[in-house]
Amino acid sequence: MEELFIGWLKEYGYAILFLWSILEGEVGLIMAGIMSHTGDMQYLVTIFVAGLGGFTGDQIYFYVGRFNKGLIQRKLHSQRRKFAIAHLLLKKYGWPIIFMQRYMYGLRTVIPMSIGITKYSARKFALINLLSAWVWATITITPAYFYGEEILGLLADAKEHWYFALPIAGGFVYGIHAYFKKLERHFLQKRNNRFSNAERQEELTALQKI
Repeated sequence: MEELFIGWLKEYGYAILFLWSILEGEVGLIMAGIMSHTGDMQYLVTIFVAGLGGFTGDQIYFYVGRFNKGLIQRKLHSQRRKFAIAHLLLKKYGWPIIFMQRYMYGLRTVIPMSIGITKYSARKFALINLLSAWVWATITITPAYFYGEEILGLLADAKEHWYFALPIAGGFVYGIHAYFKKLERHFLQKRNNRFSNAERQEELTALQKI
């Protein structure tokens, strides 16, 4: 099974990378970086394809927000507060939020949909989104490309000693998740403490629009 999977990656690597990047999965980009290191994929092509995938994913979310506001109201009711925060962040910081949203855990899909709901220029969003996607692909793939041998060594050790590697990996993933959830709560609390009455009213208005 492992050999079959590796064979698929070598034969359909760019197509798999594109689809994986639509979901903005960094693991797929790291794998592409490693395969670029081993010569099974081309470094610059992987960045180009991964960037296009990330761009496509956010464009989908953007147009879901632009043309399916009713769907968002029905299906994503529990995310209303995140939508309101994304709306306020866009209003306060402008286009840099579009550039940085890929690195904002918990808001990565919400921000493009939230921007789609507004009257923000679709052309401007697409341009910033494309540049952001290629930067994201570059800074994720490049370290794996240069340190592919070391990463492969770690993976070989993890495979041999899986009974140690699995708990460590699980704890690491949980730690990252817990950290970002704590950071999100801190961010929300900090903003709540800073809000003036006018800002609170603005947030309530944004919530009512979702």
